[in-house]
Amino acid sequence: MPSDAPRRPLASRLLVPSAALLWGLHSSLLSPALALILATLYDASTADIGWSLAIYNAGGFIASIVLPAWTDRRRTYLPMLMAAAVLTIALAAALAAVSTLPLATVALVVLGGPAGLGTTMLFAHLRDVGAATSTIVDTRAIISAAWMGGPPLATAIIGSAGARGILLALVVIAVVNIVTTAVMMRQHRSTAAETPEPARSPHALPPGSRTATVVIIGAFVLFQATNATAMTFMALYVTETVGLGVMWAGIVLGVAAALEVPALMIIGRLGDRISHLTLVAVGAVLSAVYYAGLVLVTEPVLLLVLQIPNALGFAAISGIGLTLFQDLIPGAGMSTGLFMNARRVGAILSGPIIAAGALPLLGPRGIFAICAVLTVIGLVMIPLAKRLAARPAETARA
Repeated sequence: MPSDAPRRPLASRLLVPSAALLWGLHSSLLSPALALILATLYDASTADIGWSLAIYNAGGFIASIVLPAWTDRRRTYLPMLMAAAVLTIALAAALAAVSTLPLATVALVVLGGPAGLGTTMLFAHLRDVGAATSTIVDTRAIISAAWMGGPPLATAIIGSAGARGILLALVVIAVVNIVTTAVMMRQHRSTAAETPEPARSPHALPPGSRTATVVIIGAFVLFQATNATAMTFMALYVTETVGLGVMWAGIVLGVAAALEVPALMIIGRLGDRISHLTLVAVGAVLSAVYYAGLVLVTEPVLLLVLQIPNALGFAAISGIGLTLFQDLIPGAGMSTGLFMNARRVGAILSGPIIAAGALPLLGPRGIFAICAVLTVIGLVMIPLAKRLAARPAETARA
């Protein structure tokens, strides 16, 4: 659906980008600093931190399924976005106030899980109001840009103000988020009568297509697992297997990050004109080419050139993939939440993929061969899901 952004005042058009930047900073500050916060404030050991983060992530996983489903029934995406900002302040206050790791873990689960849904609710709101694909993917690009600056900013804050400085920064971001969301809610109320409930996408899976839904989620788990594997293992691969200096590992990762945002913006505009399924398929092919190239790479120039299909493949899978989920799975909140959870599960599965590199028959280069194969399998699974969904639908019509 074409966006009406050009007909709105500039301040109004900046609301969603501002919210995306703020929520991107929220996650990019908290995620890399959380382990250090637990170690500094509660004297937690490495094992204790691991268990606490595992419990926290499990709580976030559940929250990202239950709460989006609840908001879908009421179309209350912006109120939940507001609640996430308020709960961020409550989380920061609780972490500053408690003195033991168990209580901090409880706060992370009860407050941090729902507080982490800000990005999910923002994307669900965009889907609910009929935003264009380019608008949704541009929003995803802004969050990626925030992640480029967030971790260095977190390091600077910790260096100057300690772990509690991160908590204060989160409060400041949350306060601005509350203001931004309040303006968005007021604007949305003024146009609510003109915003009918979104029509069911013609690409959506028929109701009750649970098997097809599971297959689609499985495909994106594979996509996200291979992407997480490449990001995690790249520095070690460049230095120990390809045989280049540590500087080249930083250059490669920097080029990949720099290409990510423009790639998302390009792919987003193509998504307004080309089938989302087609773009995701092209992205999967490009990603498979990237992984296959990594198997063969022996010098830095090819390694840098490979970052182009890597960036475009990532943009198609992570940007257009989100809108494809929203196309195929009913409920703006549920579809977005499932997409976010596919990323979480994929990150977990990257561990065994990397561990496979210890097998004598595979070695480090075999890790990327596995990634290429898994990406092709994921590519096949998406049209398979469409066929699986079509069978019960045809039976019901008969």
